[in-house]
Amino acid sequence: MNTITLAQLVSTLEEENLLVKAPANEMLATTIAGAACDSRVVRPGNLFICKGVAFRSSFLVAAQKAGAVAYLCDEAHAQELHDILPDMPALVVNDVRRAMALVSADAWGHPDLHLDVLGVTGTKGKSTVAYMVRSILEGNDPYSRAAIMGSIETYDGIEHEESHNTTPEAPDLWRHLANAVKSGHNPVVMEVSSHGLKYDRVLGLHLAIGGWLNIGRDHISPTEHPNFEDYLESKLKIFSLSRIAVINLGTDYLGRVLSAARQCEKVVTVSAHGPISAGVAADYWASDITPSFGSISFVAHTPRWTERITLGMAGLFNVENALIAIAFADLIGESLDAICDGLALARVPGRMEISPASTRHVIGLVDYAHNKLSYQRFFESVTKEFPNRKISVVLGAPGGKAQERRHELPEEAAKWADLLVYTEEDPGRERVEDICAEMAANTPEGQDFRVICDRTEAIRYVTQLAQESQDDWLVCLLAKGDETDQHVGEEFVPMVPDGDVFARAMREFAQETEETA
Repeated sequence: MNTITLAQLVSTLEEENLLVKAPANEMLATTIAGAACDSRVVRPGNLFICKGVAFRSSFLVAAQKAGAVAYLCDEAHAQELHDILPDMPALVVNDVRRAMALVSADAWGHPDLHLDVLGVTGTKGKSTVAYMVRSILEGNDPYSRAAIMGSIETYDGIEHEESHNTTPEAPDLWRHLANAVKSGHNPVVMEVSSHGLKYDRVLGLHLAIGGWLNIGRDHISPTEHPNFEDYLESKLKIFSLSRIAVINLGTDYLGRVLSAARQCEKVVTVSAHGPISAGVAADYWASDITPSFGSISFVAHTPRWTERITLGMAGLFNVENALIAIAFADLIGESLDAICDGLALARVPGRMEISPASTRHVIGLVDYAHNKLSYQRFFESVTKEFPNRKISVVLGAPGGKAQERRHELPEEAAKWADLLVYTEEDPGRERVEDICAEMAANTPEGQDFRVICDRTEAIRYVTQLAQESQDDWLVCLLAKGDETDQHVGEEFVPMVPDGDVFARAMREFAQETEETA
């Protein structure tokens, strides 16, 4: 493991004008090995970072018992923590988030310099691109070569866990990168969120490639981005980290995006709408896009080759995602065969997943769509790919953030669906009943809807309704994908994944039908 002294961390903080108070001189030789901001993951030799509105002094005590040898905190907590642990070296700073990012990179030895880190941002599609790239790199041998960090899972060759943040906090990010170096997992494919960029989680990170998919209104609330401009500006910061920029010409605010990308060494463009899009020539582009049940094919045109590509997943919008993945893979030297095979094999847990329990009569479709842009693209695609069906949608909105979804999602879904069922989706500290009531109040007049707060019961309801109908139905289970927990209060409570609930409901109805026949 990389080691560094407190004196070296003091020097970093002084250079950035972040240091308020350094430890006593006799403590500066203390050796630091890694950093953490969660006492539950502290390793011996770590620097512990005291941060967050929910921070309690007991966290530092627990961190010391786990092996932390020093800590970093803000001025507001300095005296309290000194009184509790007077002999523990402390770095007192004026900006914990910025300081945390810089010292974490130092403490973990800047592992990004030994890796190809491939980052992608966008309002929609980050997870899909990440999984497509990983599938190209690994083919039939998952978890063999690449590390991944994103909204679904985090895998670095040593640790493997379900993700709770799209982009980890800085100490966790740098730990995972260090693990990737240690385990030989390279490249690292990661989703770069607006929060990761705005709140300095990725400060100092070197991206070999930074991809830009799209931009739409999302994460705008008093606790996230105060307005759309702040959201857009935060996203654009990805180019300050990137050596090469890969940009989807189909994005809104294309001029702003291209302008921000000029700081990169190289700018590469992709287009799902032919060789010229928005008056800009594309380096990678698609033609002859052909959907079929559960898959998409298209001809990909690149600077090195032209070939028909088959995606083993539904969703016309996935052509844009695939072009970004193709550009990433081509730029790092992957072969045509690896790209073709990888995209044919690519599966994204909880993304445009057609349940194996589906029948000709009732199709269950699981997707992470959770904001206005993803709804627009989701429904535009599925109405073309699964025509002449009634559509039911199980949906919700999270507690404590992204308040605009509570009116945008009912309004957008009502343009496409026959039935909306409002239910729980990570309510946090809010009551599910209140969130659903707000969405119900924003439902367009004349739209059929129900409120069923228990998510399992909501899915069972729409599944049985579809089975008993004379019409063919598409049952859309949105936002939670293949997640296995709900964020309720301050905890993550286990839940059965949406696809499993649908499959069980389909089986139970079939058994009941056989018994009464």
